[in-house]
Amino acid sequence: MKWRITLGFAVLCLGLLAVLYKGFGSNPREVPFMLKGQQAPTFSLRRMDTGERVTLESLKGQPVVINFWASWCGPCKMEHPVLEWGAREFGQQARFVGVVFEDTEENARQFLSRLGASFPQLIDDRSAMAVDYGVAGVPETYFIDAQGIIRTKHVGPIDPQTLTERIRELTTGAAAPAAGQ
Repeated sequence: MKWRITLGFAVLCLGLLAVLYKGFGSNPREVPFMLKGQQAPTFSLRRMDTGERVTLESLKGQPVVINFWASWCGPCKMEHPVLEWGAREFGQQARFVGVVFEDTEENARQFLSRLGASFPQLIDDRSAMAVDYGVAGVPETYFIDAQGIIRTKHVGPIDPQTLTERIRELTTGAAAPAAGQ
């Protein structure tokens, strides 16, 4: 009887070690990305500044950078100046669009009045677009080529170097590396 308890305890410990090994060997922020290489889901959302509808179809023909963000998101506050810079720096090469994620329009307006809004900001009232794109949290930035194909995404706040690399990949047609997706 004693050997059964010892054997059971040993099997339990080995199983726990295997789970810990697998967990510590992976990036906890990495989320499986099923849409890479797929047609971007369509959307029709209202711009915060003008009220006009923006659709994916209206953006086709030029690469698109879509950033999901929220005013309550600390990393989004750190990231926003990088996106503002990117929109100014690469605005002739790619269209930039922000999508407010699970936030109020009033809070989003206050955020943008403090940090700037040089590119269109869209309201995803019922999070339908976020669900279609598989957004797990904010910030997340999607990179879509001129034909409407999602090439990659970046989870977490993006830095200027990564943004520059992703824009270059979109505009030259180079494949995005596996890291940072």
